[in-house]
Amino acid sequence: MLVVLVGIVILHLTEIIILIISTSVNAWRMAGARSYDLWYDCQTINGGYNCLGAHDADWLQAVQALMVLATLFCMLSFIFFLCQLFTLAKGGRFLFTAVFQVLSSLFVMSGAIIYTVMSPDEHNAEHSYGYAFVLAWLAFPLTLISGFIYIILRKKE
Repeated sequence: MLVVLVGIVILHLTEIIILIISTSVNAWRMAGARSYDLWYDCQTINGGYNCLGAHDADWLQAVQALMVLATLFCMLSFIFFLCQLFTLAKGGRFLFTAVFQVLSSLFVMSGAIIYTVMSPDEHNAEHSYGYAFVLAWLAFPLTLISGFIYIILRKKE
């Protein structure tokens, strides 16, 4: 049982780290010397790094909000898991933790879909998605699977 518990904690901490990186790193979309993310539009000019704030499009603000909510809900579900680990009665399920984790996965999925559909120049051949975008899509199945694990998991002893 200890191995399962350690595995779940490691999985959850990995998800939190992935969500923090994908939300904060400037690598959602790349185009040559230019990189875009949820917060900044940066480019390399004459060896210097010049960053401007991201444009105020409604869809981008929605993606920002969804990714921040996903990160917060994932952190809250970890805190709730630790609390339930010590307060839950034997045989009880971690449903409260599971709800927050599944909501986190839905927020990540929604944010990544909105970014995919609404990002400008998606048909341009020189634009490609960066590793932060890939990490966001990686966080979706991981958080969803972990949410289902919490639904199935019962407290033994």
